[in-house]
Amino acid sequence: MLENDIQEILFSEAQLKKRVAELAQQIEADYAGKEIMLIGILRGSFVFMADLCRCIDLPCKLDFMAVSSYGKGTSSSGQVQITKDLSEDISDRHVIVVEDILDSGNTLSYLLKILEHRRPASIRLCALLDKPDRRTKPVELHYAGFTIPDAFVVGYGLDYAERYRNLPYIGILKPSVYGG
Repeated sequence: MLENDIQEILFSEAQLKKRVAELAQQIEADYAGKEIMLIGILRGSFVFMADLCRCIDLPCKLDFMAVSSYGKGTSSSGQVQITKDLSEDISDRHVIVVEDILDSGNTLSYLLKILEHRRPASIRLCALLDKPDRRTKPVELHYAGFTIPDAFVVGYGLDYAERYRNLPYIGILKPSVYGG
């Protein structure tokens, strides 16, 4: 049923699994001998972060934040609001922010500034998808899964109006579904 709304599959389940394992290896190499804290940005990153943390062979703590800037639309409203803050203190910890997609950079630019003020030992950004054509604010991306075109994508945790997160692949949503 949901598959009928997909214009094209960009990344299969197998491609996602392979790339997540490669990102985990990069993180392990960079943080060898250290404990890391993964901070997932809800809700979109939860599938990616679950798979990523299972592939990382290092001591690893997890926490989550929820940030809203999209509402029910397909582009950022520009207004960023933290709707769930961290449960743990991040001072002196090696933090990796895990996000589903780096799009305009508006939300992540704001969020990273807030987290930097909490004095982590280090802070890096890991995004499954990078959409550089939409960037309006500079954000340093340390671990990138895939670079994608300027298209509206869903699946593997990414949604449109809270639907499609459960697709095991990432696909381009048909514009007729969202009025694009």
